Amino acid sequence: MAGVVHIPWYATLFRGDAFADAVSEVAAASIRYGATQYRVHRSREDRYRILQMVWFESRLAWERYWEGPEMTALRTNYSGRYQVPVVYAWHDELAQDVLQPDAAAAAPAAV
Repeated sequence: MAGVVHIPWYATLFRGDAFADAVSEVAAASIRYGATQYRVHRSREDRYRILQMVWFESRLAWERYWEGPEMTALRTNYSGRYQVPVVYAWHDELAQDVLQPDAAAAAPAAV
C-alpha cells in the first residue's frame, strides 16, 4: 500500500540552516529509489524543526532509500548537527487532492 514517511529532524543549536539545506538535497535522491514525491518543511515557529516527507509505493522502496548511501552519508556526515534518536513513521495514505495552479487562478477570490 502506498504511503508517506514522516521524518522529524531537529537540528542542534546554530546548525539549522546548513542542516535544512542538507536534508533538502538528500530528499531529492529519494526519486531514484522510487519515491513519487518528497517535501521538506521547516517550521517558522521553531527554525530547528525540519520535517521531511517522502511518498513511496512500497515499504521496501522506502527502506532501500533510508539505508542507501545518500541517507547513510547524511546521518554520518551530519552527526552532531541533529538530535537523536530520529524516529520516522510510515503513514498509509487514505485520501489526497491537489489544486492545480491554473485551477487556483480560476477560483473565485475569498471574501
